[in-house]
Amino acid sequence: MKRVDIVPVKSPASSTVRLVEDETHTLLQWAASVMASDDTYFGRGQRLAKRLGAHYRRDGLTEFGFWTPELTANVIQSERSLELEIFTPLTPVNFREPLQVIEFQRDLVPLEQQGEFLWGVVAGVKAGNRNTAGSFYWLRYVDAEQRVHIIRDPLPYSTPYGVFAPAEVYDMRRLQRRRADLSYFRRTAAPKGIPDAEIPRVPTPTNILQIHVKTASPEGTLEGLTHTFNRISDKIAAGESLTPAEEVYCGYDCVQLLPVEPTIEYRREDTNVEHECFAIGSLPPAEAEGTVAAKTAAIEAEVDTEVSVESKTVVIAPENDVDERTVTVTLRKPDTQNWGYDVPILASSSTNPAVLGSLRPDEVVDFVAALHNFAGGSIGLIYDLVYGHSDNQGIELLTQQFFKGPNMYGQDLNHQLPQVRAILLEMQRRKINTGADGIRVDGGQDFRFFNPLSGRVEQDDAYLLAMSDVVQDIQGYRRLMFTIFEDGRPWPEEGWEEKSTYRELVEMKPGSFQWGPLIFAHNTPTVKGFWDRKWRRVCEVIFQGDHWITGCGNHDTVRRGNQIDPEAEINWNLGKTLPQVLHRAYNNPGTLLWVHGFSPGLPMDFLNATVETPWGFFRNTDDRYGVKVVSEEVGFLDWEIEPEMYTDADAFPRLKALGFKEYDQLRDFAYALRDAMIETDYDLQEVAQICQKCLDGDDSTLCTVPSMEELQHDHLPRFLATLDVPKLKAFAMAFMEDGHDMCNVGRYLETLDGKQTRFSWQLRHFRLSHPWLRENLTGRDRFNRISDDQRTIFYGYRSEPHPDVAPGSEVVILTHMGGEPMTVNPGDWLQLDMAEWQVALTTPGIDIKEDLKDLRSFELRDSEGVLLVPMEKS
Repeated sequence: MKRVDIVPVKSPASSTVRLVEDETHTLLQWAASVMASDDTYFGRGQRLAKRLGAHYRRDGLTEFGFWTPELTANVIQSERSLELEIFTPLTPVNFREPLQVIEFQRDLVPLEQQGEFLWGVVAGVKAGNRNTAGSFYWLRYVDAEQRVHIIRDPLPYSTPYGVFAPAEVYDMRRLQRRRADLSYFRRTAAPKGIPDAEIPRVPTPTNILQIHVKTASPEGTLEGLTHTFNRISDKIAAGESLTPAEEVYCGYDCVQLLPVEPTIEYRREDTNVEHECFAIGSLPPAEAEGTVAAKTAAIEAEVDTEVSVESKTVVIAPENDVDERTVTVTLRKPDTQNWGYDVPILASSSTNPAVLGSLRPDEVVDFVAALHNFAGGSIGLIYDLVYGHSDNQGIELLTQQFFKGPNMYGQDLNHQLPQVRAILLEMQRRKINTGADGIRVDGGQDFRFFNPLSGRVEQDDAYLLAMSDVVQDIQGYRRLMFTIFEDGRPWPEEGWEEKSTYRELVEMKPGSFQWGPLIFAHNTPTVKGFWDRKWRRVCEVIFQGDHWITGCGNHDTVRRGNQIDPEAEINWNLGKTLPQVLHRAYNNPGTLLWVHGFSPGLPMDFLNATVETPWGFFRNTDDRYGVKVVSEEVGFLDWEIEPEMYTDADAFPRLKALGFKEYDQLRDFAYALRDAMIETDYDLQEVAQICQKCLDGDDSTLCTVPSMEELQHDHLPRFLATLDVPKLKAFAMAFMEDGHDMCNVGRYLETLDGKQTRFSWQLRHFRLSHPWLRENLTGRDRFNRISDDQRTIFYGYRSEPHPDVAPGSEVVILTHMGGEPMTVNPGDWLQLDMAEWQVALTTPGIDIKEDLKDLRSFELRDSEGVLLVPMEKS
C-alpha cells in the first residue's frame, strides 16, 4: 500500500454512479451469514473470496468487495474518508495507442464496512468488453494525518495499465458466453446440476511445448501466437505443407506458458510516483524533473547520437487536479520485459498487459480457443503459477497480512493465514477459468512455514495439493487441472542436487507430475562428458520417471548454460563457437531421440531452444537490482551472441546509442563491470567510483579492479568517462532491452534448418502414436550404455507394457550422447535379430541407404541416433 500526500476531497454529487442501498444490504446479509456459519475460518474465507473484487452482474449493477484488515485499527475516521474511487472514460480508449490523454469522470462512492471487509453494490459502473473500456477502480481512504492511501483489488479480471494503476471492471459473463471453444468444454468437463457427478481431471498430455510469450512470436503477444497457431491450423486443415518456421510449433498436444501473471514494473527508487501508466493530471515530460526520460536525454546528448533510447517517463499528479469531477489521465501502454517470475502477486488473477497486444482479456480466451480448436487435434494449455514468493514490490501493493518476511526472492507469502490462503486460491481459480487445462506450480520447495507445534520449518504441502484441486468452472462445466510441480527440495540446501528425489509431491498426489532431475536447474550438456556423469539420474528417469517432466532445454537450463565458464572443458563436437555449442546442446538430435522416442515421462521442449535463439533472464522492470542482474548475465554475450550478430543494423540499438559500437567494447566493459560488482558486494556507488578511477585516466593507479584497469581507454565510449549510478542504470536498461529483443524467435524463423525441424516434428508424432512410452520400463526391457574415456552411447529395447492393448509394439534406440565416433552392434548388445527390425527415424545427417545398409553394425557420431521398430510382416 503506497501513501500519497494529497488533500482528501468530498464526493461530488452523481446522478449515475451511486451505491444501491438495498442491494448492498442484501450483500452484507450474505456476508454476515457466512461469518456466522459453523464452517472453518478457511472455509468461510473461501466463500467470501469468491465475491471479493468487482463483479458485473446481469442486472447491470456491479458488486465490490475488499478485504481491508489494515482498516480495523483505524477507529477514528470521518464519515466520508473511506470510499471507492471510480474512473469512467468520457471518450473512447484506444488500447493500441502507446500513449494517449483521456478525460475520465471521477466518482467517489462510500462502501459499507463489516469487520475486516468492505462491501457495496454500485449502479452506473461501466463494464469493459472486447471493444470498449470499462470503469477503473480502487479504494481510497484518509488517515488521521489527512494523507490519502490507495488500496488495490488483489483479484481483478483486467489490469490493462499494470498493477499500480486502478483495475478495470470487466464483463466476464459476456466474454465466457461468446468464447469459440465452448464445445471443447462440453466434451471434456462435467456439467453442474448432476447429483454425485464426479468432476473429471484433465488427462495427462503426451508432450509439451514451453513458450515465453514475449519472445515466442514476432509480435511478442498472445494475439501474435493466436495468429501463428490459426495459420498453421488452417494449413493443416487444407492439407498444405508446413514451413520449417511452422513445424517448430507442431506435434505437441499441450503448450505451457511461462508465467503470464502481471510482473513488477519499473519503479525509480528516488521518486514517489504512484503510477506511470495511468497518470492522473500528468505533467509534460519536460516538466517532470528527475525522470528517467530526462536522464536518458542527458546521456544521449553526451554521446552525441541521433539513435533514440526507449525510456520510461515518470509523471507526478498535481494535487489540485484530484479535486476535479472530470480528470485528465495520461495512459501509457505497459512496456515491461520480464521472464515472468518477478511477481508482486497482486492481480495474479488477471493477465500481464505486456503480453496483450489489445490489452483485453478476450485476447487470452482467443488464444486458448485457437489451441482447443486446432485442426491437428486439440492442444491443451498449462499456466505457470508463481505463488511461492512475492517480489518486494508487492509490499507496496498488498496489505502486510499477505507477507511473513523476506526471503531470497523478496517476500515469503503467508499461506497459513486463512483469508490470505483463500484469496490466493481464488486468484488461481479466476486464472484457470480463462480456459486452462493444467497448472505448473513454480518453486514448490519454497512453500515453507514455521510450525510452532513441531518447532520446525516444514513444507506447506497441504497448500500445494490444494492448488491441484481448484475446480475450473466455465459456463457450468467443471474440471480439475492436470498438475505439474517444480519441486527440488531440499534446494537450496548444500548438496541439494544429489539429495533431491523429485518425488515427494507425485507420491502424495497420484496423477500429478514433477520436474525430473535432468530438467531442474543445473543441466549443462555443453560440458564434455556431461551425460556420462549424469548416468545415475538417467537411470532414475528410465526406471522410475513415468511421472516426471523430462527433456533437456527449458527456460531454466538454457539460462544456466550461459553461466558456464568459457574456459571449462567444452564438448566442441557440438560446434565451432560457444553459441553453436550451446544451441546444439539444448536442441540435440540424439538427446531428443532418447527423450521423445524412448524415455518414460512427459517430454517438454522450450521454443527458444528448438529455434536455437539466444535466451537470457532479461527484465526492464527493476531499478534497484538491474545492474546486479546484468552483471550476472554477461555470459550471454559469450554463449548466445556471435560477434557478427552485433553488426546487424537492428541489433543492440540502445547499447550502440550509448557508444558501444563494437561487440568487443561491450564484452570487455561488461566483464569488468561484473568484477567490480563482485569486488564491492554490488554497491553501485562504489562501482561508479571504481569506474571513475579506472577509466578517467588520472587516478588509474588507484584502480582496484584489474580487469577494469586493463580496458583500452581510447577504445571505450565517451559515455563511460564520467560514469555515475544513473548511467550504470541506463547501461543496465539498454543491455536488458537489447538482449531481450535478440531473444525473439521472429528474428530466426526464416533461417531454420528444415531437416532438423522435420526430424523433431516426426519424432514428436512418433511419441503421440506410442503413448505407452510414458510408462516405466518393465522386466522385459533393457537399457544400458557404452562408456569409456572417449564416448558415451545409450542403447535400449522397450515393448508395450500392456501387450493385450497393443501387441507387438516395440522400439529399439541407439544414440550417441557425446565423444568420438563408434561402430555400434545393436544385435549383439540387445540379443536381437536385426533382420526383423527396420528404421523408424534417424537424426539428420544419417543416410539410411548408405550409413544403415546393415543394421547389425553401423557407425554413430556425436549427437546422432537411430530409432528402430519391428519389421512389418506381410
